[in-house]
Amino acid sequence: MRSDAALLEDDLAAFLASLTTAPARPGPSAPESVYEAVLGRSLYAPVADAVGSKVGQQALAPTAGAPAGRAPLRPSMVFWAYRNYRGFPGPAGEEAGGDASAADLAAVRRAAVAVRVLLKAAVALDDIQDGSRIRYGEPALHVTHGIPLALNTGSLLITAALEHAADPAVVRSLLQSVGRGLTGQAVDVSTRTALTRAELVAAPRAERVAFWESMAALKTGTLFWMPLDAAVAALGVVEDERRVLDEAMRDLGLASQLFNDLTDFVPEFGGRATHEDFGQLSNRVFLELLDSAPAGLRASGELVGARLKEFVLGHPELRRTLLLLAAQAVELKRSAMEAVRGVCRSEQSARYFDVTIERKGHLIDRLHTTLLKGDGA
Repeated sequence: MRSDAALLEDDLAAFLASLTTAPARPGPSAPESVYEAVLGRSLYAPVADAVGSKVGQQALAPTAGAPAGRAPLRPSMVFWAYRNYRGFPGPAGEEAGGDASAADLAAVRRAAVAVRVLLKAAVALDDIQDGSRIRYGEPALHVTHGIPLALNTGSLLITAALEHAADPAVVRSLLQSVGRGLTGQAVDVSTRTALTRAELVAAPRAERVAFWESMAALKTGTLFWMPLDAAVAALGVVEDERRVLDEAMRDLGLASQLFNDLTDFVPEFGGRATHEDFGQLSNRVFLELLDSAPAGLRASGELVGARLKEFVLGHPELRRTLLLLAAQAVELKRSAMEAVRGVCRSEQSARYFDVTIERKGHLIDRLHTTLLKGDGA
């Protein structure tokens, strides 16, 4: 894994340089033109900030002694697919499989960069939509460069990532992922509107849960589905195993979104943002508790903001609901990882995948344990 992490770092650096290096100037003493100065400020600088920032963005450190570097989660999933289906390096670092495998590795390396950059683009656009001013402990891109340039940067990164992927099958996969993610984001954003809130409040619980699962599968599940689908597209993995991986990544996405929703109620995980996200009805906890909202409050359409916060935090079923959803997240993660192990070609591959996912997956377990101890909410 450490060697794959090093490959990704080198590839990302080369990709970033290709986007932020100005054309050669006519002479060593030629002064910088106004155009060159503007291009640096309006394109090269925001792209470098969006892709190259390191503060807070490294993956969680693996457990002591685990064979892992600090490569980001999703690109690591791309490399796992290559290692699972094409093998691990030999003692001298040579790739198994000769020239054919080397060609596959080149495609996978491009896919890993594309996945990473698409996620960076999504962050830039998502922060604008959510009004987030801080990302990974730094000012968000739209705060430092303004909304117009942040929008432009996110859009440019999408096109650059797709071009970098090159392989037609990989590009098709990534385009599908972009569409899925934008669809899920549209549904999520819609829960801030009065009309969608009224529809959710009036809907029976089963329909609210189905709404959440559809949204989460697109918005968060795609973040797990995208790297693996891009990789298996490059590698020509058989359809049956692709379906297994698709379902597993959907479950991981649902588990991850449950974790995100629940952290709004657990100070140990939510930090200063705990109890703040009451401007929309996309949180699964809210949707579980709506049936018992007073009829007058449900009918008024005012179950949002301070009213929603008061209703949810004072609800007698809140702790039980948090525990049930935390347990569901643990089971979804467990079943997803078990399904992936079923297609692993070796024990080494299984360990690679476990270490990759448990960088975040162990937090799902910790959240459940924390709630069992009676903390949070």
